Amino acid sequence: MGIIGAIIIGFFAGLVAKWITPGDRKPSGFILTTVLGIIGSVLATWLGQAVGWYGPGDGANFIGAIVGAVIILLAWSQIARRA
Repeated sequence: MGIIGAIIIGFFAGLVAKWITPGDRKPSGFILTTVLGIIGSVLATWLGQAVGWYGPGDGANFIGAIVGAVIILLAWSQIARRA
């Protein structure tokens, strides 16, 4: 599936990550949460391929995508809080 699969998984991972991330629910926008979830999924896919967990055609599995999305959401909330 490649990058398209990572985007689709990232969409759902972003929604789940927003649901499980503690705090004041930032980012509050649906589109921003989706984009951050996609970025987290693509990052998890890239990191997993670099480490050797995934093959070149594999996307991050759903758990890896959620972890990546949670990390991105937490980082975004820290950056948004400072601005």
